[in-house]
Amino acid sequence: MTYRVGYLVGSLAKGSINRKLAKALVRLAPAELAMTEVGFADLPLYSYDYDADFPAPARAFKAALAAQEAFIFVTPEYNRSIPGGLKNAMDWASRPYGENSFRRKPSAVIGTSPGMIGTALAQQSLRGVLAFCNSPMMNAIEAYVQFKPGLITDDGEVTVEATRDFLKGWIDEVAAFVERVYTALPRPT
Repeated sequence: MTYRVGYLVGSLAKGSINRKLAKALVRLAPAELAMTEVGFADLPLYSYDYDADFPAPARAFKAALAAQEAFIFVTPEYNRSIPGGLKNAMDWASRPYGENSFRRKPSAVIGTSPGMIGTALAQQSLRGVLAFCNSPMMNAIEAYVQFKPGLITDDGEVTVEATRDFLKGWIDEVAAFVERVYTALPRPT
């Protein structure tokens, strides 16, 4: 069985190390995960003034989210939390009231940083938002990856065997988690 998994990269930077991590996950993903990036760089700042009539970039973003059955968030840590762009995307995704794009869709969180604690605080912040959005979350295996130059190439090849093995185990666990969620909940139509 194949599951459509959208991944959101929290950093908007072209050279983002979290984008490299996302590419690595795509390469390592088992065949049952059909991975697609869901971009959000074009979203304006959210305001409930838009709830009656979303602008075109927000409608496209909501449609891209609706096409997914699960989500992986690959996020850096900015000022001990998630980047503002990602939070803005989460706000758009959860609105208008009653049309939350993450409701009952499984999610997993991962991130990388040059710091030794990876993105632990950003991930905790993001988990709080996802809990409010009623997204079943994979709580273990947690993944806080310390990024060092050359760890992951620009096209997503992981150069350190132990890290590659860890990431392969993590993405395999995501696949198993998504399958477990959908044994209890109906798949989106």
